Amino acid sequence: MPEVKIDVVTIDIPEGTNVIVGQSHFIKTVEDMYETLASSSPSLKFGFAFCEASGKRLIRYDGNDQDLVKIAIENAKKIGSGHSFVLYLKNGFPINVLNRIKSLDEVITIFAATANPLQVIVAETNQGRGILGVVDGFSPLGVEGDEDIKERKELLRKFGYKK
Repeated sequence: MPEVKIDVVTIDIPEGTNVIVGQSHFIKTVEDMYETLASSSPSLKFGFAFCEASGKRLIRYDGNDQDLVKIAIENAKKIGSGHSFVLYLKNGFPINVLNRIKSLDEVITIFAATANPLQVIVAETNQGRGILGVVDGFSPLGVEGDEDIKERKELLRKFGYKK
């Protein structure tokens, strides 16, 4: 029976960026992701890296911001899981592009979309590495009260997500 090693990979998230970590099944994702993001907003900056799981097994990449492309590649290397991807966003938020990303034929799942501290839990066997899950942010400290509910609702309206 193969041995399994569990690894915790801390994802770098520069100030002012969000990261999306997911899984896709084909290198076509690289061009489709670029087209999807580039057409979503003229101000959106992004960098994308995809870990190919067969053939040459390269980290494929694209984006319209070279700093974000570089950090996406670095973090994709740290995760090292076949068919995983790392996407960094600047001047936009995951909520504005997630449905478009999830609608890509190749995208299998999204593990995280966050600006919070992020850890990816990776299993490693003799075949390779796979993402088991993520730790996104921190554990709750309690349950919201009336004032917290009021603040939450005001914040959503301030951002324009609710009327």
